[in-house]
Amino acid sequence: MGLTVRIIPCLDVDAGRVVKGTQFENLRDAGDPVELAARYDAAGADEIVFYDITASAEQRDTATALARAAAEEVFIPYTIGGGVRTPDDMRSMLRAGADKVSINSAAVRTPEIIDEGAARFGSQCVVLSVDVKRSESDESIGERPESPPSWEVYLNGGRVNTGLDAVEWLVEGERRGAGEFVLNSMDSDGMETGYDLDLISEVAARTEAPIIASGGAGSPEHMVAAVKAGAGAVLAASIFHFGEYTIADVKHELDAAGIPVR
Repeated sequence: MGLTVRIIPCLDVDAGRVVKGTQFENLRDAGDPVELAARYDAAGADEIVFYDITASAEQRDTATALARAAAEEVFIPYTIGGGVRTPDDMRSMLRAGADKVSINSAAVRTPEIIDEGAARFGSQCVVLSVDVKRSESDESIGERPESPPSWEVYLNGGRVNTGLDAVEWLVEGERRGAGEFVLNSMDSDGMETGYDLDLISEVAARTEAPIIASGGAGSPEHMVAAVKAGAGAVLAASIFHFGEYTIADVKHELDAAGIPVR
C-alpha cells in the first residue's frame, strides 16, 4: 500500500448530461459533465472518468467533443470511454485531450484492440473496463457460498450477457497490454451498500494491473474496505453527485485508516 490511493468521481453521460441510476436503470439527471468535472477538480479529486453510457448500444461515434471540452476546464487526469471501437477512435480521444481511454464492449468483441492500443499509445493509456454480474448460480453478495463465486461480463451498458468469465477475461486483458482495470459490479451499482469485495480480491489475486473499484460506494468506509481488498483507486458517482459525501470526506477517512492519499 505504498502508492497513494486515487479518488475518482465517475460521470456517466447520456445525451450530454450526467445521469446516475440504480443497477443501470431509473436514471436521474446530475448536471453538465464538464461543469461537474471542473467542480470535482477544484474539490481535490485525483482523476475523473467520463462514460458515454449509450454510445456502444446506439452505435454512435466516440465522445471526442466531450474530451475536447473537458480539456479546457479540467486540469487533473481524465479517462473517457463509450463507443470506442478502433485504435483510431482511441487516438482521437487522446488527441482531443483525454489522458486515458476506457474500452469495454469493443475489447470483448475484438480483443486485438487492447494489443494495438497498448503498442501505439502505451499501456498507461489503455483502461479495460468491465461491467460484471455474479453468475446466477451464486448466492447474494455478502453471503459466503460453499463454492467460490464467479462473475460474467456484460456489454452495451449492461444490456448483453456474454457469458464470459470476468476474472479470466481480465487476466487475458492484462496479458494483451491493458494498464488498468475499472471493475464495475452491476449487482452493487447505485445501491450504496458497498463494493463487491470478493470480486476485487479475486481479481487482485490473479492480476497485477491497478484496480479501480466501481459499483456500490455508499460511504467512505466502503472505500476503505475496497482498498483493503486490493483496489488501488475507488470510483463513485451517487455519493458525490447528490452531496452525500465530499472528496475531502473520503480522503479524511482513508487517511484515518492509514491509507496514503494525495
